[in-house]
Amino acid sequence: MIDSQDRIALGKTDIMISPMGIGTWAWGDRIYWGYGRNYSEPEVRTAFETSLNAGINFFDTAEIYGQGHSERILGQFVREMSSSEDVNLIIATKFYPYPWRIWSKSLKFAIEGSLKRLQIDSIDLYQIHYPYPPVSIETWASALADTVEDGLARTVGVSNYNSSQMRRAHTVLVKRDVLLASNQVNYSLLNRKIEKNGLLKLCHELGVSCIAYSPLAQGALTGKYSPQKPLSGIRGRIYSAKLLSQAEPLLRLMREIGRAHDGKTLSQVALNWVICKGAIPIPGVKNHQQTQENIGALGWRLRVDEVLALDQASDRLG
Repeated sequence: MIDSQDRIALGKTDIMISPMGIGTWAWGDRIYWGYGRNYSEPEVRTAFETSLNAGINFFDTAEIYGQGHSERILGQFVREMSSSEDVNLIIATKFYPYPWRIWSKSLKFAIEGSLKRLQIDSIDLYQIHYPYPPVSIETWASALADTVEDGLARTVGVSNYNSSQMRRAHTVLVKRDVLLASNQVNYSLLNRKIEKNGLLKLCHELGVSCIAYSPLAQGALTGKYSPQKPLSGIRGRIYSAKLLSQAEPLLRLMREIGRAHDGKTLSQVALNWVICKGAIPIPGVKNHQQTQENIGALGWRLRVDEVLALDQASDRLG
């Protein structure tokens, strides 16, 4: 159980979040995750309730997840919460810079749509989903600042920005007296690009929270898959049977380390590693069981030598 003293600041803001959040991409997404086939609203509802009961208060969604369905589901759950549940829920969502969104006012229309689907008056963290052209980094950053000034968002962030792009957004926001709270990026033991290219270090230097999506490599680090039982669909092309074969020494080490910590699972070791790196993992969950297992990543820490050993095993993947 996470209590208030375990919470951490989101960037340099006064918004306090649990050291691990919940990603809701799979809530309503039929194409990539298969929502409505093996799981649906009852299952994700239990994931939401299990998270709250454990003290997790940070939930991340986006307007494109299930074409807005993820926001609607999360908004419904929040709306149905009992008034006695004092969890200080923190909601994050994202603006998608479609190529036809060429005016800065598009962002205001988008956040208003997200607020309606989420059934709330203000978003705690509003993010740019990708740094896509043709609109400049500076234009969207200024539009983010507008949302704070208009009271539509408490704070703002970016997602999938490299170091240069993040600096540019940060510079614009500083001039508007608005904090850049976060940069949400792909980060796991199977994807450590942000360590290699200096982005993680820059986040720490600027006081920008690094939010790690896909911290379990979309399931590849859970132990549920192997070269003989690879991931299916698009996930199987990203995390191929060949990669799973190359990762077997890393997974063996993770199991060994997990046993040394009272039988922690692969998922729990992978998530704890992200936390030890100074990032905030937001694993996706579909049901109570997945949520409960992920919660087991909290309340303990890998030793420094164990983090180093995992780093070295990860480095050998090339």
